[in-house]
Amino acid sequence: MKDHDAAFSPPSVEASKDPDDTLVLKIKGRLDVYSTGKIWKDSSYELEKSAPRKLIIDGDGIEYCDASGIALLIELKLIQEKKGGGFELRGLSEDNERLYRLFNFDLLAKPEGTGKPPSGNIVERVGKTSWEMLEELRVHIYFTGRVTVGLFAAALNPFKIRWKEVFVTCEKFGANSLFIIALVNFLVGLVIAFQSAIPMQQYGAQIFVADLIVIAYFKELGPLMTAFVVNGRSGSAFAAELGTMKVNEELDALDTMGLDPVNFLVVPKVIAAIFMLPLLTVFGNLFGLLGGLVVILSMGYTFTTYINQITASGTYVMLLAGLFKTLFFAVLIAGVGCLSGMRASRGPSAVGDAATTAVVTGIILMIVVDGIFGVIYYILGI
Repeated sequence: MKDHDAAFSPPSVEASKDPDDTLVLKIKGRLDVYSTGKIWKDSSYELEKSAPRKLIIDGDGIEYCDASGIALLIELKLIQEKKGGGFELRGLSEDNERLYRLFNFDLLAKPEGTGKPPSGNIVERVGKTSWEMLEELRVHIYFTGRVTVGLFAAALNPFKIRWKEVFVTCEKFGANSLFIIALVNFLVGLVIAFQSAIPMQQYGAQIFVADLIVIAYFKELGPLMTAFVVNGRSGSAFAAELGTMKVNEELDALDTMGLDPVNFLVVPKVIAAIFMLPLLTVFGNLFGLLGGLVVILSMGYTFTTYINQITASGTYVMLLAGLFKTLFFAVLIAGVGCLSGMRASRGPSAVGDAATTAVVTGIILMIVVDGIFGVIYYILGI
C-alpha cells in the first residue's frame, strides 16, 4: 500500500446471515488495485460457503473505490444471479454508484458451458451478419435523414442556428488543423514528386512531374489527404465529445428538456465542417504543390518553369471538382463522428471505442464516395 493510502481504513469484509437465508456482506475501507484482491477472495469464500437465497452488499463503509472494486461487486452479483438467487447493493456513495452504473452487466455476464458462445452453422452466421449490416444501414439512413432535415431547417431559419458553437467548432476543426494539414500535404507532395521523378528521368521527362503533382492534387490527393487528416483529428474528437455526453447521460438530459440532440449538437458541427473543409483543402493543395516545387528546383528547373507547367496542366474544373467532393467528405466526417459518439456503449472503454469506430468508418465511407465521384467524373469527362 502506498503512503497516500494511509489515511484510509484497512479493507475488510464482515459476513452475517439472517434467518431468512440472506447473506449480508458489509465491505469497509479502500477498494483499489492493491487491496481488492484480499476482499475478493474473502467475499467469494463467504458466498460459496453460505450459498444464500439472497445476497446483500452493504457498501456504506467503502471509503474509496476504483474499477477493480467495482469489478468485485459485479462479480459477486453475477455469481449470485447465476445460481438463481437475489442480489441487492445498497449504501454506495454517489460517486461510487455513478461508477458502478457505467458498466454494462449484460456484456460482462459469462456465457454458459465452455465460455464460448455457440457459433452456429454457416447459414446462420451469414444471416446474422447480413441482418447486422442491414441494421447498421438502417441506422445510418435514419441519422442521415435527421441531419438533412436539421440542415434544411437551419437554412430556412438561420437565426436559430447556434452560431457561437459553429464558430468555436470552425476554430477547432479548421484553424487548429492548419499546421498538420500543411505538413502532411507538403511531405506527401514532396515524396510523390521525388518518386515520380526517378522513372521519368529515364525518358528525360522530369518536368512532367509538375503536371502529375497538380493533376493528382487537384483531383484526388488534396481532398483525400486533407479529409483523412481532419477525420483522424476532428472526427474522433466529435465522437469522444458526444460519447462522453452519452456516458454521462447528458444526451438523455437534452431529451428531457425537449431539445433534439441532433439539431442542438450535430447540425452546428456539420455546418462548421462544410465551411472549413474546402478551405483546408485549398491550403492542402498549395502545400502539396510546394512539396513538388522543392523536387523540381533540386533538378535544376526554375521557379518560373514550374509555375508555367502547373498553370498549363491544372484547370479550374479540376480544382472545383476536387473541392466539390470535400462538401460530402465534410458531412461524412462530422456525421459519422457524431453518430459514433451518440451510439457509444457504457463502460470505461466506450469513448475510445466510439472514436476508433468514427475514424475507421469515416475513412471507409470517404473512399467509397471518392470512388463514386471518380466514376461520375469519368463519365462527364472531367
